Amino acid sequence: MRKPAIIEAPSVLGLRPSGVQQLSRVLLAAGLGERLGAPVVARVEAPAYESVRDPVTGVLNPGGIARYSTQLADIVGRTLDQGLFPVVLGGDCSILLGNLLALRRRGRHGLLFLDGHSDFYQPAAEPAGEVASMDLALATGRGPRVLSDLEGLGPLVRDEDVVALGFRDGDESAAAGMQSLPPALHAVDLDAVRAVGAAAAARQAVGRLGEYWVHLDVDVLDDTVMPAVDYRLPGGLSWAELESVLRIALGDERAVGFDVTIFNPRLDPDGSIAVRLVECLRRGLSARTGAT
Repeated sequence: MRKPAIIEAPSVLGLRPSGVQQLSRVLLAAGLGERLGAPVVARVEAPAYESVRDPVTGVLNPGGIARYSTQLADIVGRTLDQGLFPVVLGGDCSILLGNLLALRRRGRHGLLFLDGHSDFYQPAAEPAGEVASMDLALATGRGPRVLSDLEGLGPLVRDEDVVALGFRDGDESAAAGMQSLPPALHAVDLDAVRAVGAAAAARQAVGRLGEYWVHLDVDVLDDTVMPAVDYRLPGGLSWAELESVLRIALGDERAVGFDVTIFNPRLDPDGSIAVRLVECLRRGLSARTGAT
């Protein structure tokens, strides 16, 4: 089984410089590398943030995100070539595009999308033009071509090769006018997870996929235990439920990589949430690290 190697991807081009750019630094300072026995193999710096919405695409930083995605894909691909398991620490959810581009260059892969939001907005419905609210739509080939057809390889993942698990923003996104999730995409919202249990939901999810990437936006966690995010929603998974999902998903040989996004250390002033998140990730990756 591939051993983990950490890539820092502190881009907030798809959000704003609210503090999320400190995610990797703070988790590493809290001992993540040591707990995983994983080296930091690269850090990919983002270009300058542009706060003005692009008039052509309707999103923030489209060119910067496209360039960053290519650079990140190069690093992720090189890490895979070395026989390692990339653990990419964001940053906002727009880093998903670079991770999936690395896989798309190699062929067809799946995606397990763990997020409190379904991230399927189109630019016209996203109030601020933030790509972090559109990443799943873009990854499946919907949206401005500069981001939905990176290197002419779009879509980066097919609808039928995606399982979105644990989201709870159905009412909010419908009210905002977000486009509907496509019927071929496997959508398992929080209520559906709870109906069968987190472990069973995870096993069913990975059973639908071939080789796959795992994306984690930490706002999939219950708001009472993970308030250190920029867009809060009531409810969510418990720590134990998320750890169970991650152990199943990341312990499978078909899992090829993993990213962690959206944790905002500025909203965790005493550092206690960072410590708990590191422990959650350690337990989730235990099959790859040999930890108990």
